[in-house]
Amino acid sequence: MIEVKEAVQVAKAAANDFLGAEMTLEDLMLEEVELNPNNKTWVITLGFNVPNPNKYERLGTVLAGQIQTRKYKTFIIDSETGEFRSMKIREV
Repeated sequence: MIEVKEAVQVAKAAANDFLGAEMTLEDLMLEEVELNPNNKTWVITLGFNVPNPNKYERLGTVLAGQIQTRKYKTFIIDSETGEFRSMKIREV
């Protein structure tokens, strides 16, 4: 079984691999970790900032300094092999 730190590193590598080509992942951080013993998987949620698409439409948003939006993705990592299995949108 792989340790949680290794599972987080696999998730971060997958995030950069899949999402880094489309956008810059600013402030990539670990948000949640859970070991699912039934599926034998680590469930890793990472958060990152992306430019707010409405930053030019809402003056209040810009004045408040909210020019970025926080996004979350959940990564499923096999707890036995350390292999990446899936990535999902994590709604908050």
